[in-house]
Amino acid sequence: DHGIFTTMWAFGRPVKILFFENHIKNLINSLKIYGITKKNLKKDILKIINKNLSKNKRYNHLFRVALNKKIISISMRKRVSPKLDFNLQLVNLRRKNPKFKNLKYKKILYYLSKIDNSNSDIALVSNKKILETGTSNLLFIKNQKVFAPKKYYYEGITFKFFKNKIKKIIKKDIYLDDLKEYDEIILIGSGKGVASVKTIKEINWSRKSLDYYKIFSKYYLSAIKKCGLYKF
Repeated sequence: DHGIFTTMWAFGRPVKILFFENHIKNLINSLKIYGITKKNLKKDILKIINKNLSKNKRYNHLFRVALNKKIISISMRKRVSPKLDFNLQLVNLRRKNPKFKNLKYKKILYYLSKIDNSNSDIALVSNKKILETGTSNLLFIKNQKVFAPKKYYYEGITFKFFKNKIKKIIKKDIYLDDLKEYDEIILIGSGKGVASVKTIKEINWSRKSLDYYKIFSKYYLSAIKKCGLYKF
């Protein structure tokens, strides 16, 4: 449908939501660009969130808020931690209007429904360039430098967090044929947190190091520790 969504990690008791204010701000701004505006929209979103979160429940869930012109929708599912034995499966697909977290992603859901998301994700490929996964952003490590695809993908809230921590993320086209040059491939996002790709079996790629995965994990853990309680 014509709309926008965001997915946040709710955890702990009392509940915390990582990067909550950034998620809501980005959601509202994206809705305006999609022409979805009405009076007190943010207030209505927060009211529905508050009605459906419990102060007494222990959470480790992905909390999704989606809107079109008629409906505010929320859903929640248990968050599954990624394993170190993690594989990417290549899919020739690109998001529609990938600059925004929009609701036109049935094909992505179709592919995701066929895999175990604790040890696998799909890598979206277009014109022999790898862009992102079905759930996360991708970072690539080579010669102690951090690279990200140049365009045609959505920069998530977690990605933006790391842009402030890793001062130089180099944007360039990441071609499948060149992946053998990279030592690490790292997934970052609300669903996976930080995950290290072990293999891409279709092209016989395997990781050579966990060095930057450990660095990114420390930054992420620090953000979790600093996250305040959700204010109802």
